[in-house]
Amino acid sequence: MNQPSDAVARARQNSVGDLLRRTARRCPDKTAVVAGDLRVTYAEFDVAVNRAAHALAARGLAKGDRLALLSHNCWQYAVLTYATARLGVLLVPINFMLTADEIAYILRHSGSSGLVTEDTLAATADKALAAAGIQGVRGWIPVSGAAPHDEWEDVDPWWQEGPVTPPDVAVADDDPLRLMYTSGTESRPKGVLLSSRSLIAQYASCAVDGGMSGDDIEVHALPLYHCAQLDVCFNVDVYLGATSVVLPGPDPATLLATIAREQATKLFAPPTVWISLLRHPDFDRTDLSSLRKAYYGASPMPVEVLREMRQRLPGVRLWNLYGQTELAPVATVLGPDEQLSHIGSAGRPALHVETMIVDDDDNPVPAGVVGEIVHRSPHATLGYYHDEDKTAEAFRNGWFHSGDLGVADSDGYLTIVDRKKDMIKTGGENVASREVEEALYRHEGVAEVAVFGVPHPRWVEAVAAVVVPKPGTDLTSGDVIGFARSVLAGYKCPKYVVVTDRIPKNPSGKIVKRTLRDSYHDLAAGDQNS
Repeated sequence: MNQPSDAVARARQNSVGDLLRRTARRCPDKTAVVAGDLRVTYAEFDVAVNRAAHALAARGLAKGDRLALLSHNCWQYAVLTYATARLGVLLVPINFMLTADEIAYILRHSGSSGLVTEDTLAATADKALAAAGIQGVRGWIPVSGAAPHDEWEDVDPWWQEGPVTPPDVAVADDDPLRLMYTSGTESRPKGVLLSSRSLIAQYASCAVDGGMSGDDIEVHALPLYHCAQLDVCFNVDVYLGATSVVLPGPDPATLLATIAREQATKLFAPPTVWISLLRHPDFDRTDLSSLRKAYYGASPMPVEVLREMRQRLPGVRLWNLYGQTELAPVATVLGPDEQLSHIGSAGRPALHVETMIVDDDDNPVPAGVVGEIVHRSPHATLGYYHDEDKTAEAFRNGWFHSGDLGVADSDGYLTIVDRKKDMIKTGGENVASREVEEALYRHEGVAEVAVFGVPHPRWVEAVAAVVVPKPGTDLTSGDVIGFARSVLAGYKCPKYVVVTDRIPKNPSGKIVKRTLRDSYHDLAAGDQNS
């Protein structure tokens, strides 16, 4: 059979950039995005994206290039997400809590052709660009109203002016459109390549298994640089034609007031944010009767908090979503009717996911036996950017290896047994213990260090470290914490440091972190404020 012609391929195109256009044709006058005082319809959103895409092309960006985005949630973030997709340009969302050096690494590794940042982050962005040696596009998002300086350019004219027709760019299903940097388990983050096939298959899984619909009104308060808020929530809403209310962050008072004002029906948040809402004095005096769907992920929901949510939000249906960036990101779902009957479970595989538990030789293990969690799914990443070895290792034997340990029961419900290679999830953010350890080893007084997570009443997990000082060194926990703050993003810094004379090891000399987690399990007990 002959290969499809270009005309056939274009007629069958199904890229992320196409989703907004289709929704705009279905419901042009429906409110698409609310951001501060700005309210735009789907027709207006579509035009803004086309204009921004042409503006990026005029500045030299073309299919296959990378554009980094460093910003809190805002309207411009939404526009650039789709403008880059329509050009086939890979968007590189960057965590705004990173230091300039950490951002510079991502800029260099991704080979980004430029950076768009909000004005309040411009000083950090300047340092990162200088360290990375990156020239090219420099877009300025005027969040606080400050005027651009030096080589920066205001991005608002990009979406306010110019051609309203879409750019003429063919984007195939498996052309990469997103480069997401995960904290991973290494000393440096890995670049995860995602295509339209990965993302749209995941959107369909979320819509079906998450009970999502075009009638939803959702508040987006968690960072859009994270795949959970961006691809489990915001882009699914665009796909379905729902209304998105974008907030710069998850301030509890603002979040509660916004739900009431906008009559929001849907909210995603990690357990730490749900806890902050339940504890806020405005919770019981705010009208939350419109809320119908609630989602959590990033870390397990404490059982007592789960029970409290069901009691104080009796009309709300709750879903638990488990996955990782490499799965775009949802892999398994625990539905509303399963929350109490399967407490602690991550649920069963999503619509487009096949999950198995295997032993060290990749053989399936019986129900009730712990093994590594592996997946087959169109959700899966195209691979790790510029790292063929890690890609081959992750996809050995035709399955994506999550690195997480889990156990499945006879009905296929998955329970996560251990963190992925000592990953710490604090406040919904991933922290690789090895990265923190390597940073602390740079302190001249540190002889040995082990970093691990401990339960925390507010953050669910907190970063903790046990440190052995070098002989003759008068090292305090305050010294270590102060040093960490000078070299790491705030959320990666240990909240608790124990100075000791030895760290437990097994006979082969490997540090036994399970022993540390058990020994210091109550380190943060009762600490509600830090």
